[in-house]
Amino acid sequence: MLIILLAIGALLLSWLSVYFIKAYALKNLLDIPNQRSSHRMPTPRGGGLGIVLGFSGAASVLVLGGWLGLSGFLVLAASLLVAGIGFWDDHRHIPARWRFLVHMAAALIALWLMQGFPVLIMGDWRIDLGLLGYALGAAYLVWQLNLFNFMDGIDGIAASEAVFISAALAGFLTYSDYELAYVAVALCFASLGFLVWNWPRAKIFMGDVGSGFLGFVLGLLILMAGHHDPVYVYIGLILFAVFITDATVTLVRRYMSGQKWYEAHCSHAYQHAAKRHGHLTVVQAVGAINLCWLLPLAATVFKYPAYALPGLITAYLPLIYIAVRLEAGSCA
Repeated sequence: MLIILLAIGALLLSWLSVYFIKAYALKNLLDIPNQRSSHRMPTPRGGGLGIVLGFSGAASVLVLGGWLGLSGFLVLAASLLVAGIGFWDDHRHIPARWRFLVHMAAALIALWLMQGFPVLIMGDWRIDLGLLGYALGAAYLVWQLNLFNFMDGIDGIAASEAVFISAALAGFLTYSDYELAYVAVALCFASLGFLVWNWPRAKIFMGDVGSGFLGFVLGLLILMAGHHDPVYVYIGLILFAVFITDATVTLVRRYMSGQKWYEAHCSHAYQHAAKRHGHLTVVQAVGAINLCWLLPLAATVFKYPAYALPGLITAYLPLIYIAVRLEAGSCA
C-alpha cells in the first residue's frame, strides 16, 4: 500500500507542479528556437522543477515515516544544489566554471555522506579504491548530470529514460534494499508526472533544473545501491548505456576532429536520428533498446554477478557502433 500511495503522490505532485510552472515559464522562460535547436516552435522550459518538487515531497514523506534514514535523505538532498544552480541557469546564464564548482561540491558532499565509492568487483576480485574513489565518484556524478543535460535535446527522451532507469532499479532493489526501492519509485513517478507534459509534441521542456537533477540523483542511486551490493554499479551502467554511449562518443569524436567540444551543438546521434525520423520515433527506438537489450542484460548480471564485466562490455559494443553509424559528433 505504501508504494502505491508514494507513486500516486509523486506523480500528482509533479504533474500539478508542472501545470503551474508552465504558466510562469510562458512569461519568463520561453525557449526560442535557433540553429542548434531540435524544435521549431517557441516552448516554455524549466518544467523539470516539477520533478524536483514531486520527488522531494515523496522523499520527505519517506523520512518522516521512518522508511528512509536521515543519512540517505542527506545524500539525496545534495542534489538540490544541482537543481538550484540549474534553475538559476535556466533564468540567467551561469558561467561554466561556477556550475562546475557547484556540481563538484554537491558530488563530494554526497560521497562524503555515503563514505566514498562502492567496492568494485571483477570476477573474484574486490577492489576498494579508498581516497581515489572520491575522485572517481565525483567525476562519475558530474559526468552523469552533464550527459543527462546533453541528452535532453528532443521531446520526451530524458524523462522517459529517467522513468526506465528508476523503474528498473526499483525492481532490482526490491530483492535487496526496500529503502532505496522506495526512493527509485518516487523518482520514477515524479519523472512520469513531467513526461505527460513533455511527450512529443512537448508542451514544456525540462530545462537544466530537471536534467542535471535527474542525472545526479540517478547516479547517486546507483552508488548507494552499490554500497549494498557492488553488482549494482554494473547494473546501473548497463541501464544508462544509451545515454552514456551517445554523450561520450559524441564528445570524443568532436574533440578528435578538432571541434570546440565544449560549445553547445546538435551533433549527438539521437539528434541526427530525430532530424531524419522525428522525435517520437527516436524516443520509441531508445525505449525498445532499453527494454529488449539493456534490461535483459542487466537482469542477467543481477542473477550472475560473476559475468558483470562481460555483460557491461556486451551492452556497450553495439551501441557504440550505432552511435558511429549515426555520425555522433559530426556537424553534418
